[in-house]
Amino acid sequence: MGRHRSEKSRGESSNSSKYDDSECQNDHKSHKDRQSKHHPRRRYESDSDSDDSTEKERLRDLQERDEFADRLKEKDKEKTRNVVQPSGSAYEEAAKRLKLEAEDRSKIIPKLRIESRRKYLEKRKEDKVAELEADIIDDEYLFQEEELTERERKDREHKKKLLQLAKEHEKARELEKIQRYHMPEDIRKGQADDKYVEVDEREKAPHYEQRKWEEEQMSSAVFRFGARDKDKTSDKNREYELVLDDEIEFIQALSMPGSRTDQDVRFSPFCPKKKLSLQETRRSLPIFPFRDDLIQAIKDHQILIIEGETGSGKTTQIPQYLYEAGFTRDGKKIGCTQPRRVAAMSVSARVAQEMGVKLGNEVGYSIRFEDCTSERTVIKYMTDGTLHREFLSEPDLQSYSVMIIDEAHERTLHTDILFGLVKDIARFRPDLKLLISSATLDAQKFSDFFDEAPIFRIPGRRFPVDIYYTKAPEADYIDACVVSVLQIHATQPLGDILVFLTGQEEIETCQELLQERSRRLGSKIRELIILPVYSNLPSDMQARIFQPTPPNARKVVLATNIAETSLTIDNIIYVIDPGFCKQNNFNSRTGMESLIVVPISKASANQRAGRAGRVAAGKCFRLYTAWAYKHELEDNTVPEIQRINLGNAVLTLKALGIDDLVHFDFLDPPPHETLVLALEQLYALGALNHHGELTKLGRRMAEFPVDPMMAKMILASEKYKCSEEILTIASMLSVNGAIFYRPKDKIIHADAARRGFFTPGGDHLMLLNVYTRWADSDFSTQWCYENFLQHRSLKRARDVRDQLAGLMARVEIDLVSGAGDTVGIRKAITAGYFYHVARLSKGGQYKTAKHQQTVMIHPNSSMFEDLPRWVIYHELVFTTKEFMRQVMEIESKWLLEVAPHYYKPRELEDSTNKKMPKMTGKSKAELGIH
Repeated sequence: MGRHRSEKSRGESSNSSKYDDSECQNDHKSHKDRQSKHHPRRRYESDSDSDDSTEKERLRDLQERDEFADRLKEKDKEKTRNVVQPSGSAYEEAAKRLKLEAEDRSKIIPKLRIESRRKYLEKRKEDKVAELEADIIDDEYLFQEEELTERERKDREHKKKLLQLAKEHEKARELEKIQRYHMPEDIRKGQADDKYVEVDEREKAPHYEQRKWEEEQMSSAVFRFGARDKDKTSDKNREYELVLDDEIEFIQALSMPGSRTDQDVRFSPFCPKKKLSLQETRRSLPIFPFRDDLIQAIKDHQILIIEGETGSGKTTQIPQYLYEAGFTRDGKKIGCTQPRRVAAMSVSARVAQEMGVKLGNEVGYSIRFEDCTSERTVIKYMTDGTLHREFLSEPDLQSYSVMIIDEAHERTLHTDILFGLVKDIARFRPDLKLLISSATLDAQKFSDFFDEAPIFRIPGRRFPVDIYYTKAPEADYIDACVVSVLQIHATQPLGDILVFLTGQEEIETCQELLQERSRRLGSKIRELIILPVYSNLPSDMQARIFQPTPPNARKVVLATNIAETSLTIDNIIYVIDPGFCKQNNFNSRTGMESLIVVPISKASANQRAGRAGRVAAGKCFRLYTAWAYKHELEDNTVPEIQRINLGNAVLTLKALGIDDLVHFDFLDPPPHETLVLALEQLYALGALNHHGELTKLGRRMAEFPVDPMMAKMILASEKYKCSEEILTIASMLSVNGAIFYRPKDKIIHADAARRGFFTPGGDHLMLLNVYTRWADSDFSTQWCYENFLQHRSLKRARDVRDQLAGLMARVEIDLVSGAGDTVGIRKAITAGYFYHVARLSKGGQYKTAKHQQTVMIHPNSSMFEDLPRWVIYHELVFTTKEFMRQVMEIESKWLLEVAPHYYKPRELEDSTNKKMPKMTGKSKAELGIH
């Protein structure tokens, strides 16, 4: 692949002289490349006899970079050779986990044995009572009273008396459970308040409080509302009255035509559910009748564009069809990329279930910081970013026989980069089958890009969908979503509801409002089951959205735009679309990147409406006007590559040996300014030299699955001798939004616990303090509960840290501890994030150092009240204002130390104490005042 790319570069280099060195190769570099083909050593020799030290340094760095890359390849070969031995990083991590948890297990196991014995005896008692009752019934049926001897008669009477006593004892126990109160010790001693609290016997078990909190979170995520005796009451005899305080008036504007009008009885909300077997479900998918034709088309063509609606079975079935057709017989794998990690995890679990194998064996997934595969894996689902990382160690994808780029229509940055890479590979690997899967009608564009590749269309199973708009714009779309859900629930026939929201915060707010208003309605409405789904939600809670809805109940799913195409949820009849989503946007003028809420496109709106027509005729309620849809929404979503920072993508391409970015085969080329800014940022971070070539530092940075600034921070820790602490901070930053929790009934205690972790210096050191104290508690679950920390998030941070530590060893950096040197830690962070600097102005507001953009410290920050003169922040979040999250205090002189090429001394001068220069004002006479 390297030879192929270099030949391609040579072919294009003659036309590239008009571009500067920071963007592409020049003629001089092409001449050097031609020489290096026959004389490898000349690659590191300057053409001139100049003794310029900078040039020597550049050549030496290039040589060290290539030697480092060669060592990485040797390590990868060794890893492949020894893959069957149980000595890999996964094996070592598992052993480490066992060691960490051994002490906890030794404490818990004796109590668990006692609990298990108690449950066994309880169950045995019930079995014995049932056995005794059956024995008496059989005895009375077989033998009449007069046929028994005196001894047998007494034996029968004894059994009856025993049975009667056992039943009376059970009744007494049930009555006691209802009437008995367990009073806490504090109340007996008069030390508690007057509030009555019933004590659960289970509270005596270890870690009960943490488990109780997790159960409360689970129950709130799966809120069920309705009368408990609903099953005893006939639905026909129950009358519902309209009890809603608020209503939204909708206007039906149009109806999306469908290809079917007959309702799918398997999913009908009005019919009893018949659970289909996995194989029956597979055969019922729209793709199944085309199985043989699809396999033949894949065999006949190297590249195939597959177009099919969401829910047709493309993602789950095509890899299985290929596996059954023998595409993995020669030891190669079938790969399938997904734009979101939630989809990669849930889809791989489903396919493993359908194939009857354990997840991680024949079927596995790989996402950032989590690899659930083994040497037996033949079907591998992964995020598109993960495949980027695989290119570094396997540029020709030699271990794959088929690569499927799924959800291509989403046009994420990683997916767009993949298009160019796999197109390049397919040209010199004719044995590699390449499938591009899309759910929308832009398949022709993909076909044109991939040299007129044929398109295989899978007919959908769409039912008509009625579209409703609001009469007037809604001021608060979250409240409008809640009102619409209850309005549908009270007035519309049974069928599940899908609500699209922008993120976790909005989903949780909507969930709380729905629960609160549902409680007020009491038993006047049917049972309502509220289920959220977003990326940070644990996988077991995400899986609940796929469970069938109970009879006479309704399920409402609160989802991000992942439910547009990536996930298919059965039984959705109603869709509520507020018309917004979250997008990353990069301002090329200021160099700032923000996550903001923006209106969706018409294509997304139609995708959302289509979710309502999968199993029956549906309805889509849009919380905006028909005029807004027609005049305010763009036709298509702008591809990510044209609106976000390209630093990570450019670094990956440079590491793959693609230096001529201007001529790289993009489906839609990125803006020239954004590309130049990415190159400038990588140059400032030291990842590129002044010729635009990747440095050894840049090659090391490319090994880390994080953004370039964080990678530079991690590598800078080697210089400041604090790599242990920096790894901890990096891992905590990866989950920073989900570490602390604030229960509504304990907000004061939760905030006090959070303040207890505050550390002089800022939020980064606070995160380090949290992790260190958790480690000191032997990673205790109970400690997390007592300090209002989410144990799941901290466990994920520990897993991320272990993987980063493995990568540090891979890039040949030893882990050392700074032993409490916070200055070294803050300098290492500054070395990576010197782009994110803000200074306190005279007016008491923070402004970014370079572009003078007004920003504010987030209220949750430990620096919110301190207001230091100079700060560095991890990210900007735009809500009502631009907020800095994860803020740390720095000294301005550090910027000259870590980034002298980016900051000049005059930019960092403190002007707060300077006097105003003379002769800047005007005299009274000049102003015309007498």
